[in-house]
Amino acid sequence: MDILLLSANRERTPYPVFPLGLAFLAGPLAAAGHSLRSLDLCFVEDPEAEIREILSLFSPGVIIISIRNIDNVSYPGARSYLAGVKEVVSLCRGAAPIILGGSGFSLMPVELLSHLGGDYGIVGEGETVVTSLVAALSTGASTASLPGVLAKGDSCYIQAEPIDAIGRPERNLFQVERYFREGGMANLQTKRGCPFSCIYCTYPILEGRRVRLRPIPDVIAEIKELVGKYAVDYIYFVDDIFNFPLEYAEELCRAMIASALKVNWTAFINPQFMTSGLFLAMIEAGCDAFEFGTDSGSPVMLKNLGKSFGVEEIRSVSMLCREHGVDFAHYILFGGPGETEQTVMESFALMDELAPVAVIGMTGIRIYPGTPLHRRALEEGVITAATDLLDPVFYISPAVGENLCSLVTEQAMQRKNWVLPGLEINMSDTMLSAIRHFTVRGPLWKLMKRVGRSRVRPMRQAAETGSGVPVLP
Repeated sequence: MDILLLSANRERTPYPVFPLGLAFLAGPLAAAGHSLRSLDLCFVEDPEAEIREILSLFSPGVIIISIRNIDNVSYPGARSYLAGVKEVVSLCRGAAPIILGGSGFSLMPVELLSHLGGDYGIVGEGETVVTSLVAALSTGASTASLPGVLAKGDSCYIQAEPIDAIGRPERNLFQVERYFREGGMANLQTKRGCPFSCIYCTYPILEGRRVRLRPIPDVIAEIKELVGKYAVDYIYFVDDIFNFPLEYAEELCRAMIASALKVNWTAFINPQFMTSGLFLAMIEAGCDAFEFGTDSGSPVMLKNLGKSFGVEEIRSVSMLCREHGVDFAHYILFGGPGETEQTVMESFALMDELAPVAVIGMTGIRIYPGTPLHRRALEEGVITAATDLLDPVFYISPAVGENLCSLVTEQAMQRKNWVLPGLEINMSDTMLSAIRHFTVRGPLWKLMKRVGRSRVRPMRQAAETGSGVPVLP
């Protein structure tokens, strides 16, 4: 069967993200004998024209549309992507059966299939499910018994078991070079599944709680392909936590060192699972930036958010980075259950003490169905069972309420290393567009070392006043 793989993601802030999910689907579909073509809307100026053109040249038997995110998860500057995705689905309707999938779709699959108007949906990991669904569609067989598959009008589905063997993504259908050129990194996944209990997190819902590891030789082969075939020299490991299990992370680093791979990289790190041996192995293997999913500097809030570590572990990993001169950043979430002005100030105080290159802060926490935060929001009356969560809804502790954004803004503006996307402090679309004119490798927060003072929407204000395009000092 001829199949069109369509990536609906158009968000390029803070950088364009390669459609890894569709790349993982491409291998099994090709192995099943299907002919594949792709359309990636990330770099397309006129999606309608591109969709009409490819459908005039190519008559697919099935169209698979991947939805990476449904909104930008930023408060108060939230923006939904669903209107654009709905338009994409509408333009494809009638050309072939439309299958929706992707991490964004799997967060609320029943609601999204109905809202967007697709014919079928794949919930969760799709590598096995998609071949079974396409086979059923090609023969006219019923899809009702297929785990992980929704059909139009369905109000429930059979839960699919997480796959055991994670394959290698087939990237050749997509613009690897452009993603690397404009994003400064190539993304790579080594594992799936999350056994932790952060109250807001969707990883356990999307990937299950059982951790499944890719064979290390396969990961090394993929890195060699990125380096050799696509001239990639910087990688972002997209695992929810790179350093768990600890033994696997260290073994991977040792394999990277032994392979003498000429590549730098970064990853999301849990402060709990770090030894000096792993830390040094990561640096020797090319890691030049550590991103910590810290969430708070308050002991009370760390507990309330369900984190597996405490303040002392945050201090310990930060001191390791400082001792070895390695760039590091902490991600902080403000407004969770129990947040007060005091706990907000504890987070600022800890970050002042640790002095990371950057602190990326978010105000409010997006509520997703099935998470502990969702249940708490229902219990507290923040939302009801009838609340439409397709539109971004955020939890903000009643103790800080409407004052949260002004408090965080006031404090962040006194510090030059804070980035708050939702409040556009040291980050805006225009600023990022200007930065991309420079050759940047790795996460953009590393450039915070060159920022002289905190600024609110500096690039947008310059554009609106016609004062030209300022550059980083």
